[in-house]
Amino acid sequence: MSTPSQPRPDLSALRIDKTQRTTSKRGKRWGLVVGALVVLALIAGAAWALRDQKPVVEVAVAQKTSTGRPALLNASGYVTPRRRATVAAKITGRVTGVFFDEGVHVKEGQILATLDNSDVKRALESAVADRNSTRAQIADLEVQLKNAEIELHRARELQSAGVQSQEALDNALTTADSLKAKIALTKVQVAGAEARIAEAQQAVDNCVIRSPFDGIAVSKDAQVGEMISPISAGGGFTRTGVATIVDMNSNEIEVDVNEAYISRVEPGQPVTAVLDAYPDWQIPSKVRTVIPTADRQKATVKVRISFLKLDPRILPDMGIKVTFLGNEPDKPTGIAAAALIPSGALRDESGHNIVFLVKDNQLERRAVTVGNTRGSDAEIMTGLAAGDTVVVKGPADLHDGEAIQIKK
Repeated sequence: MSTPSQPRPDLSALRIDKTQRTTSKRGKRWGLVVGALVVLALIAGAAWALRDQKPVVEVAVAQKTSTGRPALLNASGYVTPRRRATVAAKITGRVTGVFFDEGVHVKEGQILATLDNSDVKRALESAVADRNSTRAQIADLEVQLKNAEIELHRARELQSAGVQSQEALDNALTTADSLKAKIALTKVQVAGAEARIAEAQQAVDNCVIRSPFDGIAVSKDAQVGEMISPISAGGGFTRTGVATIVDMNSNEIEVDVNEAYISRVEPGQPVTAVLDAYPDWQIPSKVRTVIPTADRQKATVKVRISFLKLDPRILPDMGIKVTFLGNEPDKPTGIAAAALIPSGALRDESGHNIVFLVKDNQLERRAVTVGNTRGSDAEIMTGLAAGDTVVVKGPADLHDGEAIQIKK
């Protein structure tokens, strides 16, 4: 029996409606338009967010130039005291009192702190008792010796009269000599007891921590109840110092000079120093000594400079810049430098040197005339005055009148 054949599909009946085709193309167009609008909105938002962003710059203050002597070399360093001590105890103990604060002036021998001395005081009292007991034995032996000498005198007289034998005289003499020896031994024992007392007293004195010299206490390193020790112990929980004392009268400058220029430095050479904290204050100084050794890693030689006059504003570890001066006065040149600025502040504009001054956080373009260079600094002959603030580091596209932000 034959199976009836199924009808074949008519593909010619498949058609896409024109209205659907038009709607699909129109949707794609709208999608592109919306995407373009989103991109434009993002660009506009970024421009709006960045429109008030100010360029960040680093600035420096133009310094006064030294006159009267030629500048041979510039260097930077720190103020360092020659006398600085971290005061610690000679023994390990618990702090029972602290009698100073940071910044106070302390005298030589002044008590800074005390340690628990209960144990060593007991030892001192025991040594004193032993000494007193031994002294009492001497008094008893001296009484016995006095009686023995009387007996010896009587025995000699009786033996001379032929009443007493020689043996009795010898026994009396032996007793007297024995007591003398015991008294001498006891006196030595008393001396030993005195030595033990001195040792115990030293242990008690070691519980009192005193200032080694006149100075300023710049740090308090221990509090009541803490353990301190002359050596590090206890896994870092035991203090090794009580205070740091600085003799402000010993402040000086320590700088590293490149060994290629050390021939320009000699003891007694005049120096002008400027503290970073007080850029308008020039401090007259002089070279105290050139340390006779070099640092092979940094290729520098250490130089120590003394202040001609100390000032309370000069504090240890302050940053400072120094200028080594020549011994001969400058020859008159007719034009004196007006200011000294870092060479990085100079910019080239069409072959002319310019700088950007900072006034009220806005830039002012200023053309300058450059003279000689002093290490990393440049002399400005015209266009600037000492005290002006100039841009040292910043974007290359800075322009006149632009608002800026100073880097802290």
